[in-house]
Order: sequence, then C-alpha cells, then structure tokens
Amino acid sequence: MHIEQLRDFCIVKKGVTEHFPFDESTLVFKVMDKMFLLTGLNNWEKGEQKINLKCNPEKAEELRGEYEGIIPGFHMNKKHWNTVILNSSDVSDDLARELINHSYDLVVLGLTKKQKETLSNL
Repeated sequence: MHIEQLRDFCIVKKGVTEHFPFDESTLVFKVMDKMFLLTGLNNWEKGEQKINLKCNPEKAEELRGEYEGIIPGFHMNKKHWNTVILNSSDVSDDLARELINHSYDLVVLGLTKKQKETLSNL
C-alpha cells in the first residue's frame, strides 16, 4: 500500500477529515474530529510504512500475537492502539484495510448521539 492509496481509502469514509495537529509530518485522519489513524510521513519517506490504529483491547492483543507486523501503538495508549507495519511479510493490504475499517468503526461507536446523527446526515 502506498501513501496515496492509504489516503484515498481513508478520506472517502463518511465524516473523515485529515489534519496535521502535532507537526507538519504527522498525518492524522479523524471522523467527527476523533482520531482513528495517524502516520508519520517521515517514516514513509524512509520506506517505513507504519500506521497507528485504534483497536478493541482484546483484538489488539490477539493481533499482536498473530502478526509480527502488528505491535503496541508507538507513542499511544498501548491498550487501545496498535502500530501496523504495512507492506511487511505478514500484513497484507486487505488486512490493513480491515484494521482501518475496525478503527474507524470503533471511533464511530464512541461518538455521542448528536455526533452520530450529524454523521448519518452527511
């Protein structure tokens, strides 16, 4: 997966916006102003395609045990976030898309009733 493919996959989701809230190289995708994916563009330039994704805590542990390319979230709450190393030997693009969808869905589930209504009207 290339950075353009990642962006294209994320930005078409309902209510998604992209930001650089921390610095000019950390790209963050949010749904209704809540983070569901972040990645360091500097890493991509070095050939290290890594993304941080929100994850159900039980599933996060399971994924870390099953895939070498999935580790506790770098600089994140390790209970709820994983770092996924894209283009690694055991993380396919399909798995990456599935995990991005899971992260997005988790964040949407946690939105307030009003935010969910706003999202459904977009």
